[in-house]
Amino acid sequence: MFQSVEDVQQQFKNARYIANRRISTVVFLAARMGRPVLIEGPAGVGKTELAKTLAEVTARHLIRLQCYEGLDEGKALYEWKYAKQLLYTQLLRERIGELIADAPSLPDAVARISGQDDAFFSHRFLAPRPLLQAIESPDPVVLLVDEIDKAEPEFEAFLLEVLSDFQVSVPELGTIRATQIPLVVLTSNNARELSDGLKRRCLHLFIDFPPADEELAIIRLKVPEVSERLAQTVVTAVQRIRGLELRKAPSISESLDWARSLVILNAETLDRELVESTLTMLVKHEKDLDRVKGALDKVLADLG
Repeated sequence: MFQSVEDVQQQFKNARYIANRRISTVVFLAARMGRPVLIEGPAGVGKTELAKTLAEVTARHLIRLQCYEGLDEGKALYEWKYAKQLLYTQLLRERIGELIADAPSLPDAVARISGQDDAFFSHRFLAPRPLLQAIESPDPVVLLVDEIDKAEPEFEAFLLEVLSDFQVSVPELGTIRATQIPLVVLTSNNARELSDGLKRRCLHLFIDFPPADEELAIIRLKVPEVSERLAQTVVTAVQRIRGLELRKAPSISESLDWARSLVILNAETLDRELVESTLTMLVKHEKDLDRVKGALDKVLADLG
């Protein structure tokens, strides 16, 4: 899969993802050790994109489980297609009638019907959700469990059990074991503290906002049409804005959007009017906007 840490860096760069040595080392070790990777950090720093890039460079299908409050086992693992079961029951009503026609009693009739459970509780009527899809896949996949911190601790405990054995038990079908162990990436925006058990099970990676030189490389890679001078001023301005006390600091994805918008507007440099008119590409909360506007002299100092 990967020959070395440097191989990870190069393959990710070829896929237009800048992975520093720390990120590349964790990815390399996870692939070699068969361990899940838990990626924590602010929103918009490339956590989900890392999983997508991992799937791309390893030529694996990406299966994504988006977590949210109220997510339960049924929505993550599997559900029965009850409507389809009911339809088949109605279509086969005559055949079922023949089956129980000579039953001497109601209990005998029920026993005969229950003996046909395998016909109605089979893979034909099973709707696999992301976790079961990853376990049943005949080909190696990347399983992305996105924003695990949004799910309840009870679901986190259930997920830990599944990831430990890569098997699930379906009462009507028995135990289903993974034919191919997936590469697993979990992401968290730190909305709540995750359990020690989950952290022990995973290799941990924290991705923060990048330093200026790394962010410049990302912008030049993702927005190649931006000039070197404009890219540098964008990075400097964004880094200064992140230094303000904001409710939500601009993410990498937002700095990329800002750079693209400036290219569309044929901008070559940053001035106060241009920044004010495009600031919503970077800052999403009204109070943050007011704070940044009040500090524009400091943000734009020496960037003319």
